[in-house]
Amino acid sequence: MATYILRRMVSAIAVMAMVGIFIFLLLRLAPGDPAAIIAGDTATEEMIANIREQLGLNEPLPVQFVHWALGILSGDFGISNFSGRPVLELISQRLEPTISLSILTMIVSVTAGVSFGVIAAWRAGGLVDRILTAFATLGFSVPVFVVGFFLIYVFAIRTGLLPVQGYQPIDHGFGSWLVHLILPTMTLSVFYIAFIARIARASMLEVLSEDYMRTAAAKGASSYSMLFHHALKNAGVPILTVIGLSFAGLISGVVITETVFNIPGVGRLVVDAINNRDYPIIQGALILVSGLYVLINLAVDLSYTLVDPRIRY
Repeated sequence: MATYILRRMVSAIAVMAMVGIFIFLLLRLAPGDPAAIIAGDTATEEMIANIREQLGLNEPLPVQFVHWALGILSGDFGISNFSGRPVLELISQRLEPTISLSILTMIVSVTAGVSFGVIAAWRAGGLVDRILTAFATLGFSVPVFVVGFFLIYVFAIRTGLLPVQGYQPIDHGFGSWLVHLILPTMTLSVFYIAFIARIARASMLEVLSEDYMRTAAAKGASSYSMLFHHALKNAGVPILTVIGLSFAGLISGVVITETVFNIPGVGRLVVDAINNRDYPIIQGALILVSGLYVLINLAVDLSYTLVDPRIRY
């Protein structure tokens, strides 16, 4: 078990090192000069050269990478090129909306997705299975922004039941916080409910066809016991995998959803930074998100040992 954990941790560190190199090079090789954007349209070559020197952009790429990597390791993510404020401070101010939306989305997606998948597998071939499968296919196919605009039209514009855009911090009142997150959460959840439900259904069908499940049924085991004590646990590894992938995949979905609903989260911060070629913010946000992605995958890998003890050996 210790060897398994150590092997996964070493792999995670190696992945983060490669991600750091990729993020740094991708931004430096992308078209667009942040110094020219900061200087403005009327800037002279001399002004742009001075800004590049102040930002350290005239140094060789290896030197720039070493300075950035050492700063990251010491907890210094740099200073924003435009606002002049620390990157970590800017990101921390945008964390609450993003974390709130992500956690609510995963709670709804996992609860509904696993439930739908289990029910569909238990009633395979029936009307309930066909309805849930159709929903999963539709939810898996429709883009997030299309779902968002449709929900805005139905629940905000036509009926006025929910606010169209914006975000209220939780310390301003739980009810107001929740109401402003209902539409964004529904928008993001549709895809992930469908994704999790499809995998859960397929995994459950495979387990339900095993001989030991027929033996349990012959011994008089209840439907609840067969589904949740036997089938769901044995189908857990693929389901945990897709839940981990869904949590990590929220990164792209959150960016789009925050833009559609005008939520001041990390996704909006990164979009604005990309438009301004603000390297420190882009690099800091991407490295933090990548680190979270790797940690989620590591946690999922370690959780396999709880579901299937054979993986420990």
